[in-house]
Amino acid sequence: MFKKILIANRGEIACRIIRTCQRMGIRTVAVYSDADATALHTRLADEAVAIGPAPAAQSYLVMEKIIDAARRTGAEAIHPGFGFLSENAKFVEALDAAGLVFIGPPVKAIGAMGDKITSKKLANAAKVSTVPGHPDAVEDEKLAVKIAGEIGYPVMIKASAGGGGKGMRIARSEAEVKDGLRSARNEARSSFGDERVFIEKYIEEPRHIEIQVLADKHGTTLHLGERECSIQRRHQKVVEEAPSPFLDAKTRAAMGAQAVALAEAVDYVSAGTVEFIVDKNKNFYFLEMNTRIQVEHPVTELITGLDLVEWMIRIAAGEKLAFGQKDVKLNGWAVETRVYAEDPLRDFMPSIGRLVRYRTPGSPEDEAVTVRIDSGVEEGSEISMFYDPMIAKLVTHAPDRTRAIDAMQAALDAYGIRGISHNIPFLTSVMANPRFRAGTLSTNFIAEEFPDGFQGSEVSGENLDVLIAVAAILQQRRAGREATISGQMDGALEFDPAKPADWVVMLGQQANPRTVTPENGAYRVTGGKADLLIEVVGRLGDLVLPCFIDDRPVTVQVDRRGPALRLSYAGADIEALVLTPLAAKLAQRMPVKEPPDLSRYLLSPMPGLLMTLAVEEGQLVKAGQELAVVEAMKMENVLRAERDGKVAKIQAKPGESLAVDQAILEFE
Repeated sequence: MFKKILIANRGEIACRIIRTCQRMGIRTVAVYSDADATALHTRLADEAVAIGPAPAAQSYLVMEKIIDAARRTGAEAIHPGFGFLSENAKFVEALDAAGLVFIGPPVKAIGAMGDKITSKKLANAAKVSTVPGHPDAVEDEKLAVKIAGEIGYPVMIKASAGGGGKGMRIARSEAEVKDGLRSARNEARSSFGDERVFIEKYIEEPRHIEIQVLADKHGTTLHLGERECSIQRRHQKVVEEAPSPFLDAKTRAAMGAQAVALAEAVDYVSAGTVEFIVDKNKNFYFLEMNTRIQVEHPVTELITGLDLVEWMIRIAAGEKLAFGQKDVKLNGWAVETRVYAEDPLRDFMPSIGRLVRYRTPGSPEDEAVTVRIDSGVEEGSEISMFYDPMIAKLVTHAPDRTRAIDAMQAALDAYGIRGISHNIPFLTSVMANPRFRAGTLSTNFIAEEFPDGFQGSEVSGENLDVLIAVAAILQQRRAGREATISGQMDGALEFDPAKPADWVVMLGQQANPRTVTPENGAYRVTGGKADLLIEVVGRLGDLVLPCFIDDRPVTVQVDRRGPALRLSYAGADIEALVLTPLAAKLAQRMPVKEPPDLSRYLLSPMPGLLMTLAVEEGQLVKAGQELAVVEAMKMENVLRAERDGKVAKIQAKPGESLAVDQAILEFE
């Protein structure tokens, strides 16, 4: 077994690999860019080596720096994680030449399966079902339009060396093919250093289901069941689960057999994933093979009881798999959500900044439930514009799917993040969605369930009553604390926290009167649709506030914004001003301040780099016309005119770093 391993990655996957190595008694070496000098993975590892500036192209993607770090520290093997150099055949060749072990598949498999065009040809040869499409790279717009017409719209334009949703576009017309070809090639070049793209038929109402494979160097190849990855946004997986609520045993066995056959066809070794697209009739088609560990591997680990990273290390060290296909049992259900630094209310635009406060969910009360958090950050960590916006992977496991989803919803409620925007409200909304809970999924789920984008969960009924009641209780406790402090100073209490009190919870101009009565260590709140008996476990000032409502556990998150409270629960939130009845009457007479008119400006929807500006001052523009391209976290975002107009002033230049809501253009 290896004595020291270098992890050629960063963030949560680096931390996750380090923890397995620690359990196995293997020393670890972390590498870091200037932007990651104080990152968590550098402190978890036994050693850490600086490898260059923040841009990945100057640090994490420079194989010479990785190899040099391994030589200097005496590492015998390198685990690449996912992304960066994990599927780079030249990197594996360089490691072989340097006498270092690559913890992953051999060069032949990476070269064959890492390239989507080659992998489709090999899949056909191995009699694996494939999606209809053009087998070779496409560079010319006219050829792309011709091929799309022959295949039939809609089509998918995909980067040959792609992954993680980068370099992918759906096109439903000639114009979209032209735009998509350009953007996909640009993103592919930026993310992978390979601008080749290909075109294939886009199957509507599809499910994205993948098979985890594991193969040793002694001729054993097996699969570990499937993962359902259909909840996607911009082709980026957001929610994954294992097993799939759609597959039956027969389809699972057939997909597993094809995945194993494909792996054996390229003499695959290590962990890998064969991805399929599955239609409503359970016909399945090969999409690609990822020759690395997947982001969503924890759900497979939780239902099989296997540590995939450990087995990657053992296989690389020459060990045989200690089990066969018949020994693989799927136990219970696991769900994973990807917690991202992005603003779901701004079309999921990336958010950067510092994690001012960071509280992860605690252990569940149900002993049959597991909550796992794979994270590479902690309170005070910086989310930078240079890398993927993932904060953490939150995973739950339970005996059945409903309990796993319920556990996920509770864990999301208890996950406290401040300082940046994040997608937890959206994830909570997905968990509560009836269609998701029924398992009626497709890769179109988000587009169909949120056709106008995510506008926040509706606050109504019981959830609204809970938030209003907690707001009133917090004000009662705050008033009691202030009265106690004042009483200690002057010897008299103006407010008695042990007696009932009337409060008015103002939601804008809407008044919600409530009476709060202390009762055996809890509070009874009356005046809403139903009386609520609420025990508040936390303290004033806590970010995450555990409560029991009639003995039912509930977690409410609280922020104080001046005199107002912002409370969140079940993906919904309110901003409340809790007043005495007299103060509430006066507040309703206050004039409402109108927000400023920003319709004359093109504002950057995210922090990022202004790549191109397609217009000039004085130019007339039409609705839908491209105005600018902003790049953030390796994704290109095309900004278009919302209506006809004339450019009055250019306020930012290409190459300039933009803040969120920074003006790029001003219109007349």
